[in-house]
Amino acid sequence: MPRNKKWVAAVCALSLAGCNFAPAYRVPQTAAPEAYKEVGGWSPSAPADSSPRGAWWQTFADPTLNDLIARVETASPTLAAAVARFEQASALSAQSSGLLFPSIDARGSATRNRLSGERPQGTTPVVYNDFVVGLNANYELDLWGRVRNLVKAGEANEKAGAADLASVRLSLQAQCSNLYFQLRGLDAQIALLDTTVDAYTRALSLTDSRYQEGAASGLDVGRARTQLSTTKAQRAELATTRALAEHALAVLVGELPSQFTFTAAPVNPAPMAVPTTAPSVLLQRRPDVAGAERRMAAANARIGLQRAAFFPTLSLNAAAGYEAVRGDLLTTPASFWALGPATALLSVFDGGQRRAAVDVARASFDEAAATYRSTVLNAFRDVEDQMALVNRLAGEAKDQDDAVVAATRTADLALTRYNEGAASYLEVVTAQTAELESRRTALTLNTRRNQASVDLIRALGGGWDAEELQGN
Repeated sequence: MPRNKKWVAAVCALSLAGCNFAPAYRVPQTAAPEAYKEVGGWSPSAPADSSPRGAWWQTFADPTLNDLIARVETASPTLAAAVARFEQASALSAQSSGLLFPSIDARGSATRNRLSGERPQGTTPVVYNDFVVGLNANYELDLWGRVRNLVKAGEANEKAGAADLASVRLSLQAQCSNLYFQLRGLDAQIALLDTTVDAYTRALSLTDSRYQEGAASGLDVGRARTQLSTTKAQRAELATTRALAEHALAVLVGELPSQFTFTAAPVNPAPMAVPTTAPSVLLQRRPDVAGAERRMAAANARIGLQRAAFFPTLSLNAAAGYEAVRGDLLTTPASFWALGPATALLSVFDGGQRRAAVDVARASFDEAAATYRSTVLNAFRDVEDQMALVNRLAGEAKDQDDAVVAATRTADLALTRYNEGAASYLEVVTAQTAELESRRTALTLNTRRNQASVDLIRALGGGWDAEELQGN
């Protein structure tokens, strides 16, 4: 091997085998409970980690919901912004990785020069051309790990950005699903009130006829009219709430509210049981947990980056090309090359700035570590919260269904007694109002159970998995 090539190989080997002043980093071992506290009958405790959960919303088997989430994926400005942030992190990582390689610049110049006749040791003016083409190369010898830690920090931030993107995507999918179930629940309630308004209208007409015949009092007519008007007002309130939810859904899928219409359908999908994962798997299922861990790794690398500032920055320069005063530029006699100078730069006194920078990096790592622990704790709390809702709402819904049956029977009996003259219309109004509220509450509970199922899936990490960030 030629002598100069051996020298270059030795320099590269020395650079690759240099020191690294970043603290040894290991993925934090976070304690996880053996089992969730709030697991109950509606959220099966048997782990289902092997089940496909990418498009988790398809479990509801609703084509309309599938279409809405597909539109979120393609048109949501919030998701587009998150994608752009990830692309920025990816580009910054690629930019820092470029520091591992020499920088090479091409240069060329063509000048016409005149030297003074009065220059030192000169007697006459000299006019000449100078043509130069060549390459300049510069390479920093990473003896102290400055560049390597900069690259590690960039890669960790890129992976944190990927996890952030997954978090935003999962959150938008959950928001879309929750708005969908809210709208379906409102449609079911509006349909119930429309039916009720029709029934109360007929009841008012019948009561008014009985009043005209002297079989009922004006008080009964007033109560029937009040009952009908109150129900109409409730229906109008629900229509307002539905309009606001429809506007929110329009923005979520990237459309103008004035140009978006969500077709009403008086159905309220039955809630589904959500299989849980083992608590320890949650740390792999939640993208926000993975993102917090990657930021901690980036902060750890930045400690090494700041420590390296206490040692000189070493760089090697080289140049090669051609220079001539005539047109025969690209010939062997016109060639030149230079290796060096090798430069070293070290700050001798900075008033404690480097020490302060290391302290800042350490404090940043401590902050990232505390944020990671907080994210993990909140992840477990989030799952417990949603499990509690799923299971307790299921029990509440069962009791409410019993209440609907009882209220319906009571309303029927009250109407029969009134028709037989054994009860006043107040008894009928009271029983029918109780029945209506029981039915509305049952529909509301069904909506809340669907939304709780969605939120439990979101809390468990949806279809995301930390294996998507290979190389951690």
